[in-house]
Amino acid sequence: MNWLIRKVFYKDYVFEVPKEVYAPAEDSFLLAENLTVKAGDLVLDVGTGCGFIAVLTAKRARKVVAVDVNPFAVQCTRQNASLNNVADKIEVRQGDLFGPIKQKERFDVILFNAPYLPSEEWEEQDLASKAWAGGSIGRKVIDRFIREAPKYLKKNGRILLVQSTLSDVEQSLRMFFETGLDAKVIAQGKVEFETIVVIEVERSG
Repeated sequence: MNWLIRKVFYKDYVFEVPKEVYAPAEDSFLLAENLTVKAGDLVLDVGTGCGFIAVLTAKRARKVVAVDVNPFAVQCTRQNASLNNVADKIEVRQGDLFGPIKQKERFDVILFNAPYLPSEEWEEQDLASKAWAGGSIGRKVIDRFIREAPKYLKKNGRILLVQSTLSDVEQSLRMFFETGLDAKVIAQGKVEFETIVVIEVERSG
């Protein structure tokens, strides 16, 4: 086996992750613990990385569309979908945020473990770093996601967004409200110098 490939075990799942791809960490596990996907749901996993959340979601969902800008992540997700016997339920597309999503596509659930750490511009150029580098205040990608996500959400759909207190959680809640969505923090976990949160978003009323 290539020594550059890491193996990550979670419950009955196993994931193989090359060095060019973000490996599941505390933020991934926090989202996994708060996943609520119903049978028949059509799910969009933005920034899928190694496909960790996509694979977990596919066990219940009707179909998962997994997107990542990193070509190594796209290949990795396909391999992990096969490794965990859900390849028939996961469609992997390469592109930035909603770039690979068709204009008329709508989803019951949209998931995003965002790049939320404040970073220097040079750090954003590395493919692997794109998974965590969020720009000078950590909101470069989060703000774009919040502006674009509602148009791809079904009428009774939900969004689960993972971010850090280092990137202004209150600002995210305000932005969702301004787009006509209700948002609240449903889970949080303390790690070293930050707190990671899961924000759940639904349409008002």
